[in-house]
Amino acid sequence: MRKELFGIMPSGAEVYLYSLTSEVAEVKIMNKGGIVQSFVAFGTDVLGGFDTLEAYLADDSHQGGIIGRVANRVGGAEFTMDGAMYMLPDNDNGNCLHGGAGFDTRMWNVKVHTDEKLILEYYSEDGEEGFPAGLHCQVTYELSGAALKIKYRATPEGKTPIALTNHSYFNLDGFGKTIESHKARIYADRYTVVDENLIPNGERPDLRGTVFDFTEMTPILSRCGGDFVGYDHNFILAPSVFRGFDGIKTHLAATVEGERLALDVYTDQEGVQFYIGNFLGSGPDFKGGVKQVQHGAFCLETQTEPNCIKSGKAIYDAGELYTHICVYEIRKI
Repeated sequence: MRKELFGIMPSGAEVYLYSLTSEVAEVKIMNKGGIVQSFVAFGTDVLGGFDTLEAYLADDSHQGGIIGRVANRVGGAEFTMDGAMYMLPDNDNGNCLHGGAGFDTRMWNVKVHTDEKLILEYYSEDGEEGFPAGLHCQVTYELSGAALKIKYRATPEGKTPIALTNHSYFNLDGFGKTIESHKARIYADRYTVVDENLIPNGERPDLRGTVFDFTEMTPILSRCGGDFVGYDHNFILAPSVFRGFDGIKTHLAATVEGERLALDVYTDQEGVQFYIGNFLGSGPDFKGGVKQVQHGAFCLETQTEPNCIKSGKAIYDAGELYTHICVYEIRKI
Protein backbone atom coordinates (compact mmCIF):
# COMPACT_ATOMS: atom_id res chain seq x y z
CA MET A 1 0.00 0.00 0.00
CA ARG A 2 1.76 3.15 -1.23
CA LYS A 3 0.82 6.82 -1.08
CA GLU A 4 3.03 9.59 -2.48
CA LEU A 5 2.71 13.35 -2.62
CA PHE A 6 2.05 14.50 -6.19
CA GLY A 7 1.65 18.24 -5.76
CA ILE A 8 -0.02 21.15 -4.00
CA MET A 9 -3.21 22.77 -5.32
CA PRO A 10 -3.41 26.59 -5.54
CA SER A 11 -5.77 26.33 -2.56
CA GLY A 12 -3.01 24.65 -0.56
CA ALA A 13 -4.68 21.21 -0.65
CA GLU A 14 -2.26 18.30 -0.92
CA VAL A 15 -2.69 15.95 -3.87
CA TYR A 16 -1.54 12.37 -3.42
CA LEU A 17 -1.16 9.37 -5.68
CA TYR A 18 -2.58 6.17 -4.21
CA SER A 19 -1.22 2.93 -5.67
CA LEU A 20 -3.18 -0.25 -6.25
CA THR A 21 -1.13 -3.34 -7.08
CA SER A 22 -1.59 -6.91 -8.27
CA GLU A 23 0.76 -9.56 -9.61
CA VAL A 24 0.47 -8.18 -13.19
CA ALA A 25 -0.59 -4.54 -12.84
CA GLU A 26 -0.26 -1.29 -10.94
CA VAL A 27 -2.68 1.63 -10.98
CA LYS A 28 -2.13 5.11 -9.50
CA ILE A 29 -5.09 7.32 -8.63
CA MET A 30 -5.28 10.88 -7.28
CA ASN A 31 -7.51 12.28 -4.59
CA LYS A 32 -7.85 15.28 -6.93
CA GLY A 33 -10.73 14.39 -9.24
CA GLY A 34 -10.31 10.66 -8.69
CA ILE A 35 -7.94 10.86 -11.65
CA VAL A 36 -6.38 7.59 -12.80
CA GLN A 37 -2.84 8.77 -13.49
CA SER A 38 -1.35 5.48 -14.71
CA PHE A 39 -2.34 1.90 -15.46
CA VAL A 40 0.68 -0.34 -16.00
CA ALA A 41 -0.36 -3.83 -17.11
CA PHE A 42 2.04 -6.55 -18.26
CA GLY A 43 4.84 -3.98 -18.32
CA THR A 44 3.10 -1.28 -20.41
CA ASP A 45 1.50 1.93 -19.17
CA VAL A 46 -1.66 1.98 -21.28
CA LEU A 47 -3.12 5.19 -19.85
CA GLY A 48 -2.68 8.82 -20.83
CA GLY A 49 -1.71 11.31 -18.16
CA PHE A 50 0.94 13.72 -16.94
CA ASP A 51 4.00 13.75 -14.71
CA THR A 52 3.01 16.87 -12.77
CA LEU A 53 -0.06 18.34 -11.11
CA GLU A 54 0.59 21.60 -12.96
CA ALA A 55 0.06 19.80 -16.28
CA TYR A 56 -3.30 18.45 -15.12
CA LEU A 57 -4.35 21.95 -14.05
CA ALA A 58 -3.32 23.37 -17.44
CA ASP A 59 -5.01 20.65 -19.51
CA ASP A 60 -8.68 20.61 -20.55
CA SER A 61 -9.04 17.04 -21.87
CA HIS A 62 -10.24 15.52 -18.56
CA GLN A 63 -7.48 12.91 -18.50
CA GLY A 64 -8.48 9.98 -16.31
CA GLY A 65 -10.97 11.87 -14.14
CA ILE A 66 -14.37 11.22 -12.59
CA ILE A 67 -16.93 13.08 -14.69
CA GLY A 68 -20.08 14.53 -13.10
CA ARG A 69 -22.57 15.69 -12.04
CA VAL A 70 -23.70 14.94 -15.62
CA ALA A 71 -21.26 13.41 -18.10
CA ASN A 72 -21.13 14.37 -21.78
CA ARG A 73 -23.05 17.36 -23.14
CA VAL A 74 -26.19 19.18 -22.05
CA GLY A 75 -27.58 21.12 -24.99
CA GLY A 76 -27.91 24.86 -24.50
CA ALA A 77 -26.25 24.59 -21.07
CA GLU A 78 -29.67 24.51 -19.41
CA PHE A 79 -32.47 22.13 -18.50
CA THR A 80 -35.99 22.32 -17.11
CA MET A 81 -37.22 20.11 -14.29
CA ASP A 82 -40.63 20.34 -12.63
CA GLY A 83 -41.22 23.69 -14.30
CA ALA A 84 -37.99 25.31 -13.10
CA MET A 85 -35.11 26.16 -15.44
CA TYR A 86 -31.54 25.52 -14.35
CA MET A 87 -28.63 27.29 -16.03
CA LEU A 88 -25.33 25.41 -16.34
CA PRO A 89 -21.83 26.54 -17.34
CA ASP A 90 -21.46 27.21 -21.07
CA ASN A 91 -18.07 25.61 -21.70
CA ASP A 92 -18.54 23.91 -25.09
CA ASN A 93 -19.93 25.89 -28.02
CA GLY A 94 -22.99 27.04 -26.11
CA ASN A 95 -23.43 23.73 -24.31
CA CYS A 96 -22.35 22.33 -20.95
CA LEU A 97 -19.70 19.62 -21.21
CA HIS A 98 -18.96 17.16 -18.38
CA GLY A 99 -20.70 19.19 -15.69
CA GLY A 100 -18.71 22.40 -16.21
CA ALA A 101 -15.94 22.58 -13.62
CA GLY A 102 -16.95 19.05 -12.75
CA PHE A 103 -15.99 16.31 -10.36
CA ASP A 104 -12.56 15.80 -11.95
CA THR A 105 -11.58 19.27 -10.68
CA ARG A 106 -12.65 18.62 -7.07
CA MET A 107 -10.76 17.27 -4.08
CA TRP A 108 -12.13 13.91 -2.96
CA ASN A 109 -11.81 12.42 0.51
CA VAL A 110 -10.13 9.05 0.94
CA LYS A 111 -12.27 6.65 2.94
CA VAL A 112 -10.37 3.37 2.33
CA HIS A 113 -6.97 2.58 0.83
CA THR A 114 -5.52 -0.94 0.64
CA ASP A 115 -3.22 -2.67 -1.82
CA GLU A 116 -6.22 -3.56 -4.00
CA LYS A 117 -8.85 -0.91 -3.25
CA LEU A 118 -9.36 2.85 -3.03
CA ILE A 119 -12.68 4.38 -1.95
CA LEU A 120 -13.18 8.10 -2.53
CA GLU A 121 -16.04 10.30 -1.35
CA TYR A 122 -17.24 13.76 -2.36
CA TYR A 123 -20.19 15.95 -1.41
CA SER A 124 -21.47 18.16 -4.22
CA GLU A 125 -23.36 21.09 -2.73
CA ASP A 126 -26.77 22.28 -3.81
CA GLY A 127 -26.25 24.71 -6.70
CA GLU A 128 -22.74 23.56 -7.57
CA GLU A 129 -22.27 24.36 -11.29
CA GLY A 130 -25.99 25.13 -11.40
CA PHE A 131 -27.25 21.66 -10.47
CA PRO A 132 -29.96 21.43 -7.80
CA ALA A 133 -29.76 19.50 -4.50
CA GLY A 134 -26.79 18.26 -2.52
CA LEU A 135 -25.29 14.98 -3.72
CA HIS A 136 -23.31 12.42 -1.73
CA CYS A 137 -20.92 10.56 -4.04
CA GLN A 138 -18.70 7.52 -3.55
CA VAL A 139 -16.40 5.95 -6.14
CA THR A 140 -14.57 2.68 -5.51
CA TYR A 141 -11.55 1.62 -7.53
CA GLU A 142 -10.47 -1.99 -7.19
CA LEU A 143 -7.67 -3.79 -9.01
CA SER A 144 -7.97 -7.54 -9.58
CA GLY A 145 -5.29 -8.99 -11.83
CA ALA A 146 -5.29 -6.59 -14.76
CA ALA A 147 -8.94 -5.57 -14.29
CA LEU A 148 -9.66 -2.11 -12.88
CA LYS A 149 -13.19 -2.06 -11.50
CA ILE A 150 -14.83 1.35 -10.99
CA LYS A 151 -18.05 1.41 -8.96
CA TYR A 152 -20.12 4.57 -8.55
CA ARG A 153 -22.74 5.29 -5.87
CA ALA A 154 -24.52 8.58 -5.37
CA THR A 155 -27.48 9.65 -3.26
CA PRO A 156 -29.18 13.04 -3.78
CA GLU A 157 -30.76 15.16 -1.06
CA GLY A 158 -33.34 16.38 -3.56
CA LYS A 159 -34.44 15.78 -7.12
CA THR A 160 -31.50 16.18 -9.51
CA PRO A 161 -29.83 14.68 -12.59
CA ILE A 162 -26.96 12.20 -12.06
CA ALA A 163 -24.83 10.60 -14.79
CA LEU A 164 -21.21 9.80 -13.89
CA THR A 165 -18.37 8.24 -15.87
CA ASN A 166 -14.59 8.00 -16.12
CA HIS A 167 -12.57 9.76 -18.83
CA SER A 168 -9.44 7.63 -19.14
CA TYR A 169 -7.47 7.75 -22.39
CA PHE A 170 -5.91 4.48 -23.59
CA ASN A 171 -3.17 3.49 -26.00
CA LEU A 172 -2.53 -0.23 -25.73
CA ASP A 173 0.86 0.04 -27.44
CA GLY A 174 2.07 2.66 -24.96
CA PHE A 175 2.13 6.36 -25.68
CA GLY A 176 4.28 7.98 -28.35
CA LYS A 177 2.41 6.85 -31.45
CA THR A 178 -1.16 7.01 -32.76
CA ILE A 179 -3.72 4.23 -32.34
CA GLU A 180 -3.29 3.25 -36.00
CA SER A 181 -2.59 -0.38 -35.05
CA HIS A 182 -5.73 -0.63 -32.90
CA LYS A 183 -8.85 -2.53 -33.85
CA ALA A 184 -12.20 -2.32 -32.05
CA ARG A 185 -15.41 -4.23 -31.68
CA ILE A 186 -18.33 -2.46 -30.00
CA TYR A 187 -21.30 -4.51 -28.87
CA ALA A 188 -23.89 -2.05 -30.12
CA ASP A 189 -26.58 -2.05 -32.79
CA ARG A 190 -27.43 1.67 -32.86
CA TYR A 191 -25.71 5.00 -32.36
CA THR A 192 -26.79 8.49 -31.34
CA VAL A 193 -26.83 10.97 -34.22
CA VAL A 194 -25.45 14.40 -33.26
CA ASP A 195 -25.29 17.85 -34.83
CA GLU A 196 -22.19 19.92 -35.56
CA ASN A 197 -21.86 20.69 -31.83
CA LEU A 198 -22.21 17.01 -30.88
CA ILE A 199 -25.71 17.42 -29.45
CA PRO A 200 -28.14 14.56 -30.24
CA ASN A 201 -30.91 15.31 -32.72
CA GLY A 202 -33.14 12.49 -31.44
CA GLU A 203 -32.25 9.93 -34.09
CA ARG A 204 -30.83 6.54 -33.03
CA PRO A 205 -30.49 4.57 -36.27
CA ASP A 206 -29.13 1.10 -36.96
CA LEU A 207 -25.36 1.39 -37.34
CA ARG A 208 -24.79 -1.64 -39.57
CA GLY A 209 -23.25 -0.70 -42.89
CA THR A 210 -22.27 2.79 -41.71
CA VAL A 211 -18.95 4.27 -40.55
CA PHE A 212 -20.16 3.45 -37.01
CA ASP A 213 -20.34 -0.28 -37.67
CA PHE A 214 -17.96 -2.01 -35.26
CA THR A 215 -20.00 -5.20 -35.01
CA GLU A 216 -16.86 -6.99 -36.24
CA MET A 217 -13.26 -6.23 -35.25
CA THR A 218 -12.35 -3.17 -37.36
CA PRO A 219 -9.27 -0.89 -37.55
CA ILE A 220 -10.28 2.22 -35.61
CA LEU A 221 -8.81 4.78 -38.01
CA SER A 222 -9.76 2.99 -41.24
CA ARG A 223 -12.77 5.23 -41.93
CA CYS A 224 -11.30 8.52 -40.77
CA GLY A 225 -10.27 11.22 -43.20
CA GLY A 226 -11.75 13.99 -45.29
CA ASP A 227 -14.83 15.43 -43.63
CA PHE A 228 -14.91 12.66 -41.03
CA VAL A 229 -12.31 13.59 -38.40
CA GLY A 230 -13.07 10.69 -36.09
CA TYR A 231 -15.41 9.27 -33.48
CA ASP A 232 -16.87 11.18 -30.55
CA HIS A 233 -20.20 9.38 -30.47
CA ASN A 234 -22.45 7.40 -28.19
CA PHE A 235 -23.01 3.77 -29.12
CA ILE A 236 -26.25 2.19 -27.84
CA LEU A 237 -25.29 -1.20 -26.49
CA ALA A 238 -26.91 -4.49 -27.45
CA PRO A 239 -25.78 -6.86 -24.69
CA SER A 240 -24.83 -10.38 -25.75
CA VAL A 241 -21.82 -11.32 -23.61
CA PHE A 242 -22.36 -11.20 -19.84
CA ARG A 243 -20.09 -11.45 -16.81
CA GLY A 244 -20.52 -10.97 -13.10
CA PHE A 245 -18.24 -8.78 -10.98
CA ASP A 246 -18.74 -8.89 -7.22
CA GLY A 247 -22.32 -10.06 -7.68
CA ILE A 248 -23.14 -7.34 -10.24
CA LYS A 249 -24.25 -8.45 -13.71
CA THR A 250 -22.42 -6.63 -16.48
CA HIS A 251 -22.22 -6.93 -20.23
CA LEU A 252 -19.29 -6.56 -22.61
CA ALA A 253 -19.46 -3.10 -24.16
CA ALA A 254 -16.33 -3.14 -26.30
CA THR A 255 -13.04 -4.87 -27.03
CA VAL A 256 -10.01 -3.06 -28.43
CA GLU A 257 -6.85 -4.79 -29.59
CA GLY A 258 -3.40 -3.26 -30.00
CA GLU A 259 -0.24 -5.00 -31.15
CA ARG A 260 0.29 -7.01 -27.95
CA LEU A 261 -2.47 -6.14 -25.50
CA ALA A 262 -6.28 -5.98 -25.59
CA LEU A 263 -8.81 -4.06 -23.51
CA ASP A 264 -12.24 -5.43 -22.61
CA VAL A 265 -14.78 -2.97 -21.21
CA TYR A 266 -17.69 -4.25 -19.13
CA THR A 267 -20.56 -2.19 -17.73
CA ASP A 268 -24.19 -2.19 -16.62
CA GLN A 269 -24.90 1.02 -18.55
CA GLU A 270 -26.89 1.39 -21.77
CA GLY A 271 -24.28 3.28 -23.75
CA VAL A 272 -20.60 3.97 -24.29
CA GLN A 273 -19.01 7.12 -25.69
CA PHE A 274 -16.28 6.16 -28.15
CA TYR A 275 -13.82 9.04 -28.52
CA ILE A 276 -10.52 8.72 -30.38
CA GLY A 277 -8.64 11.86 -29.37
CA ASN A 278 -9.79 14.07 -32.24
CA PHE A 279 -8.85 17.17 -30.24
CA LEU A 280 -5.57 15.96 -28.74
CA GLY A 281 -2.41 17.73 -29.81
CA SER A 282 -2.24 21.11 -28.10
CA GLY A 283 -2.06 20.16 -24.44
CA PRO A 284 0.86 19.45 -22.11
CA ASP A 285 3.20 16.57 -22.90
CA PHE A 286 2.14 13.18 -21.66
CA LYS A 287 4.23 11.27 -19.12
CA GLY A 288 7.87 10.97 -20.06
CA GLY A 289 7.72 14.01 -22.35
CA VAL A 290 5.61 12.25 -24.99
CA LYS A 291 3.92 14.79 -27.25
CA GLN A 292 0.15 14.75 -27.59
CA VAL A 293 -0.97 13.89 -31.10
CA GLN A 294 -4.38 13.67 -32.74
CA HIS A 295 -5.70 10.10 -32.49
CA GLY A 296 -2.97 9.31 -29.98
CA ALA A 297 -5.46 7.64 -27.62
CA PHE A 298 -9.05 6.46 -27.33
CA CYS A 299 -11.73 6.63 -24.63
CA LEU A 300 -14.60 4.29 -23.88
CA GLU A 301 -16.81 6.16 -21.41
CA THR A 302 -19.68 4.01 -20.16
CA GLN A 303 -22.74 6.19 -19.72
CA THR A 304 -26.45 6.90 -20.11
CA GLU A 305 -26.32 8.97 -23.31
CA PRO A 306 -25.41 12.53 -24.36
CA ASN A 307 -27.96 15.19 -23.41
CA CYS A 308 -29.63 12.58 -21.22
CA ILE A 309 -31.51 15.16 -19.14
CA LYS A 310 -33.32 16.44 -22.23
CA SER A 311 -34.45 12.92 -23.13
CA GLY A 312 -35.95 12.43 -19.69
CA LYS A 313 -33.23 10.15 -18.36
CA ALA A 314 -30.85 10.34 -15.39
CA ILE A 315 -33.26 12.20 -13.06
CA TYR A 316 -33.20 10.91 -9.48
CA ASP A 317 -35.47 11.74 -6.56
CA ALA A 318 -34.31 12.56 -3.04
CA GLY A 319 -32.75 9.48 -1.45
CA GLU A 320 -32.88 7.43 -4.66
CA LEU A 321 -29.62 5.50 -5.12
CA TYR A 322 -27.60 5.91 -8.33
CA THR A 323 -25.20 3.07 -9.15
CA HIS A 324 -22.93 2.34 -12.10
CA ILE A 325 -20.09 -0.08 -12.71
CA CYS A 326 -17.36 -0.02 -15.36
CA VAL A 327 -14.53 -2.54 -15.64
CA TYR A 328 -11.43 -1.95 -17.75
CA GLU A 329 -9.62 -5.28 -18.14
CA ILE A 330 -6.29 -5.58 -19.94
CA ARG A 331 -5.17 -8.95 -21.30
CA LYS A 332 -2.40 -10.29 -23.50
CA ILE A 333 -3.29 -11.21 -27.07
